[in-house]
Parts: sequence; C-alpha cells; structure tokens
Amino acid sequence: MRSNQLLVAAAALVMAGCTATKKNDQQEPIIATIGSQPIYTSEFQYVYEKNNGGNEDAYTRQSVSEYLDLYTRFKLKVMEGESRGLDTTAAFKRELEGYKEQLAQPYLTEKSVTDQLVREAYERLKQEVNASHILLGLPNDPSPQDTLAAYNQAVELRKRLEAGEPFDKLAREFSHDPSAAENGGNLGYFTAMQMVYRFEDAAYKTPVGQISQPVRSRFGYHLIKVHDKRAAQGEIKVAHIMVRATPGMPKADSLAAKQRVDAIYKRVQRNENWDRLAAEFSEDANSAANGGELPWFGTGRMIPSFEEVAFGLKKEGEVAPPVLTPYGWHIIKLLGKQALPSFEDMEQNLRNKIAKDSRSELNKAAFLKRIKSENNFSEDATVKAAALSKATDELLQGKWDFDAADKTLKNTLFTIQGKPYTVTDFYTYVKAEQRPRMAGTPQHHMNSLYDNFVQKSLLTYERANLENKYPDYRMLVREYHDGILLFQLMDEKVWSKAVEDTVGLKAYFDQNRDKYQWKERAHATVISAANAELLAKAQQQLSERRYEVRNGKPADITFETNSATPDQANIARLNELADRLSNNPNLKLEVYGHADSREAAGKRDLSAERAKAIAAYLTAHGVAADQITTKALGKTKQVASDNTETGRRRNRRVSFTLYSPELSVLADNLNAGNPLGVQIAEKRFQKGENKAVDAVQWEKGTYNTELNGRQYLVIVHDVLAPAPKQLSEVRGQVTADYQNHLDEQWVKQLQEKNPVSINQTEVDKIIRK
Repeated sequence: MRSNQLLVAAAALVMAGCTATKKNDQQEPIIATIGSQPIYTSEFQYVYEKNNGGNEDAYTRQSVSEYLDLYTRFKLKVMEGESRGLDTTAAFKRELEGYKEQLAQPYLTEKSVTDQLVREAYERLKQEVNASHILLGLPNDPSPQDTLAAYNQAVELRKRLEAGEPFDKLAREFSHDPSAAENGGNLGYFTAMQMVYRFEDAAYKTPVGQISQPVRSRFGYHLIKVHDKRAAQGEIKVAHIMVRATPGMPKADSLAAKQRVDAIYKRVQRNENWDRLAAEFSEDANSAANGGELPWFGTGRMIPSFEEVAFGLKKEGEVAPPVLTPYGWHIIKLLGKQALPSFEDMEQNLRNKIAKDSRSELNKAAFLKRIKSENNFSEDATVKAAALSKATDELLQGKWDFDAADKTLKNTLFTIQGKPYTVTDFYTYVKAEQRPRMAGTPQHHMNSLYDNFVQKSLLTYERANLENKYPDYRMLVREYHDGILLFQLMDEKVWSKAVEDTVGLKAYFDQNRDKYQWKERAHATVISAANAELLAKAQQQLSERRYEVRNGKPADITFETNSATPDQANIARLNELADRLSNNPNLKLEVYGHADSREAAGKRDLSAERAKAIAAYLTAHGVAADQITTKALGKTKQVASDNTETGRRRNRRVSFTLYSPELSVLADNLNAGNPLGVQIAEKRFQKGENKAVDAVQWEKGTYNTELNGRQYLVIVHDVLAPAPKQLSEVRGQVTADYQNHLDEQWVKQLQEKNPVSINQTEVDKIIRK
C-alpha cells in the first residue's frame, strides 16, 4: 500500500510545480481565491506550462479548467496542513531537510567542468585500453616526506624500465598491488569509468608501447605501460528464456529448475518457435510476452556471467547453452550488436556516474574556486600562520586541545560575504575532527584540517543561501514542502483510513454492489500436455484427487532395539514435518511402522507402537488427527547377506508417504521425465482469461483442443451466470474506490471551510494564449 501512496505523493509534487504564494502588489492578476488566499495567474501559469506545455491540447478550455480544479484541490489540502502546524514538527523538518540536501546537489557543482568531463568520458568509452601498472602505495593521509619518497622510487623504477628491464619482473618485485604477484601488473582491457580518473587519464594519454610518468592517485604512485588500444565492444541486444533458481534454494527445487531449462534448451535446438517457447515457459514476466527480448546493454550493465556468454555470441540468431546467474538459468539468443549509443542517449547516465566518480574532485576544486570569488572570501595570512603554529605532537595522538583563555581566539581567520570565522571556530573543528595518526607531522595535519575547515565553511554558507541565490531551487524546496504535507494528510484522511475503517468499507461496498459484478464464468479444469499420451495419463489420474508428493519425501525415522520412542537426533526432522503438515491442511500423511525380526518376541507389536508414537508426536505439535493414517507392517526378516547393525537398524524404523489433492502435485509427478510435459489449472474463468477455455463450448462436458502445438483437455464443471462479487473477492478494488470516495468527501469539507472562487476572465486569457 505504501508504495502506491508514494506514487500518489510524487504525482502531487509534479502537479504542484511551484506553490510559493507571491508577495506582489495589488495589480498582480489573480486566477482563483481559496478562502482569503489568492492564487496568482503567473503562479498557476508557471505550474500549468511546466506540466502541460508540451501537450497538443494544452490550451483548450477543458484542459485548463480541469487542471485548475486539481490545483485548487491540492492547495486546499496544503493550506489545511499548514493551519494544523504539521510543517512545524521535528519529523517534518527532518524529512524536508533530507530532501533539501538532495535537491541542493546540482547547485553545489561546477557545470562547465562537468560538461567537459562528460564529453571526455563519452569519447573514451569508444576505446578500450590494455595496460600494466606498478603501484607504489601511500597511506590515506601521507606526509610530504612519504609522498616524496614514493615519487622518487617511481622515477628510479621508470629509469630501469626505460633501460630495458622487464615490466612484469619489476611489478612482481616492487608493486603494492596484491594481484601483481600473479599477473605481473597486467590489468587486461578496460574503458572509461572503470579506473580512478587520474589513472584512466594517464592510460588514455600514454601511447601504445610506452610507459607513463609517475601518476598520483589516492592509492599512491603508478607507472603505467600501455600494451594495446582497441575499439570498444559497443552494445548488444539479446533475448532470453529464464527459469528461476536462487542461491540457497532446496536441492530438489534446484535440480528441478536445471531439468526444466535443459528441456527447454532441447526444444530450442529442435528449432521450435522461440517466441512461443518464451511466452510459454520463461519466468521473466517483464520479457516473456515479448519473446524474451531485453533492452540494449553494454559492458557492466548485466551480471558478469550473463554478459560473458552474451558477448561471446557471434551471429544473429545464435543461441548459447543455459548459463546460471544469481537470478536463475538463462538461455540467451543474440538479436543484434551495435556501436556505442549516441552522446545524447548516454549523457545523463554519464553525469550521474561522474558525480560519484573520482573525477568529481576536479569539479569540486573548480566549484570552491568560484564560490570563494562569488562570496568574497578573504583570509588573514598573519592570523592563519599564528593559528597553524599551535600544532603539537598531541594532534598525532588525537588528543590536541587549545587554551580557552588565549586572547587570539577571537581573531578572524577569514570572512565569507563579510561573515567572520574566528580562530575559536577553527580550533573547535580541529578538536572534533582530529584522529590518531601513524605518520606525518603535526604541522602537515593541522594544514590539512585548515583546508578542510575552509571548504566546509564555504559549502555550508553556499548551501544555506541557495534559496536566496536560485529562485528555481526555492521553488523546488516549496514543492517538496507541500508534497510532504500532502502525503501526511492523505495517509491520515484517505489511505490508512480506508484500510482501517472496515465498517465504512463494508458499508461503501453494500451501497455500490452494482459496480462489482462477475460476468459469466466457467468453472473448469484445464490440462495442457506436450502430447496425447501424457494428456490421457493426466485425465486418467485426475479424478483420484490423492496424489503422492514425491518432491521432498520425508526421511525415515529409526529406533533403538525394542524401543518405540524416537531418539533426540530425529526430533528436529519430526518438527519440520509437523510444521509442513500444519501449514498445509490439505496434505495427508501415511505412517508405516516397521520392526526387526530379531527384536523381542511375543505379543508386543513394535511396528504398530512406532507408527502410533510418531502420529501422537505430530498431533501434539499442531497436526490435525485426520491428516494422519498409521499402518503396522510387522517384523521384517533381515536379508542373509546383510547382517550388520546398520542393516538391522533399517528395519527398526517408521517410513512415510505424503499425499495431496493439489493438481500441481499431479503435474509434478507427470513431469518427472519431462519438466514441460503437463500443466494443470482449475478455477473459474471469465472470457479472455484462458485461450483453451475460450476455444470450447461453454456447457458442462469434456472437450479436447490443440493450441500452439500442445494438446488441451478442458473439463467444464459448471457455467456460472453473472453474479455479484463478494467483498473478499474484490477487496483491493473496493479499497481503492473507497479511498477516492473519502478524498471527495474531504475536499468538499475543505471547500466549505475555504470556499474556492475562480476568476473566469483570467482563465480565458490562458485559453486564448
């Protein structure tokens, strides 16, 4: 239910567009008034054009009038929420702040730099690079001395490489990349967006056969040797037939899935119609009806095992044997290959990736430089030098503090748009952010903390002033403000109320029974079989309605000599069996008691005692007595060739057979040799629900038909005349209708509280436009 509610709230946000009430002079035209609150024509026109401007019928009287009605209803609800103070609660403010943080991101970036990076990434995606590297690692926050030492080592290694020493040999000896010991530093082929940006940049700029200068990344210094460059693979389009199989599923189910996909693959190899097989058997509901067809994708877009097989296909129409992924088994058919999509098609996806990629550091640096200028950042170099000089060894231990009586604490380090940031502000930040350090000097870490403090202060100031600086951001924030209010009110007045008010729901259903009617239906059993022989076998067994459950057959329970009490080792298995039976009352269990011929002679029937003991245990643990039948099979003479205690113990046991009336069990049994052999369904069908049922006469009787190469038996048990539906049968639909009813009632109440007045003259102006 909540997912539907979120969709409605999201729709309300789109509809709202911009709800900021304009503070304007009295000459501003008003298109509507809600109570005493005006809706200005410019406000409504902005919202309307934002959401309807591209429609062909955008400026018809009907379109404008209907949207104005929706908009005034929306405003009524928002005004109600504000009048109740719902936007002043801590929970509301916390949620709105979370959205503001997300909305602010596009305004806290340097668009021109992003544009360049997006274009560069797209051009590089056209090519793949094969390269090796040597990594000389650095700690997370290296000191200048550590950095210089790593750089100098990289320079020396490069000289040795240039002199002819084998790259792989030096990589194995010096590289801090753990994989270098095995691969000699070879990374294989890669393309843009797969490596950290500085590494990628150097790899693409280094000619084939040459070695880069030392390249610094967050991991350390790299030396990169480029072996080859080739055109990228582009994108591929495939269709697939999927049989679900998930990690951790029961072994019997996993085996059944494998048998099923192998049977389908054999039919594919016989050149049976692919689209028909996908529609009939694929368990990917999103693609089955479309021949299993998937959207175009490139490297990294699918599960690696799926991609490897898909890209390995060479000719259109070629089909690969089944491949297992975490989602199940796939039979993949190649439909086509194409080059990289156009820049326009990939642009937004690249922007999203770059925002999370190491390239973002370039953007961040340019952005900070700009807002420093725009916000008149001014720094006092003398005060800064004095503040930084107070770094001591305690900073390396994470225990640094400052003297609160120090008179210099009030000195201004820098200003942002005239707002002072003092030494106290900086030292407070240092105390909160300091961490124990294993390397570096106090001065180095104090300098890093100062740079971070400046960046944080600039970003905080910019974020706090976004609404004043960018009107469109201010409008977006208002949209979310109103949307959160609307969600809270709709949940209270409509969504949750419709679910919880069972009396009201029942009354609404009773008053509107005419809306909920069954059309003519056929109560039928439909058997679909691969051939006439299987169909006849299914028909023969259908009437029994007592089918042995062969999948997951319960294991035998063994006993000690002369004992009818199950030992502790078997209790867990009995508990599982009890849960299985109590959770499915349709299951019936036959319990067979066995005894060993060597056990105590006499009138005591241990086989009966054992069967009854197991039955008693199961009934005591929630299984209905009528689900269990016991049978004593007496003493079993031990086979002469088997005189071990293990053999005798096999005779001192209880065995089980499970039965079910469910047609799915009959289908499973018939499908033992062919997972696709038989499918059986029994229900009440309306016209259009089942092609086989639609194809036969709707009168009591048994009918045979053939569709798509399969044999069908349709048994029409009864034809039901149109009849009213029960509430239990249509609760979801009735609940949705009841929600609409509650919403209409609520809007009428709000309109009575704050009457809505429409200025038709202003409406006509928009229509004429």
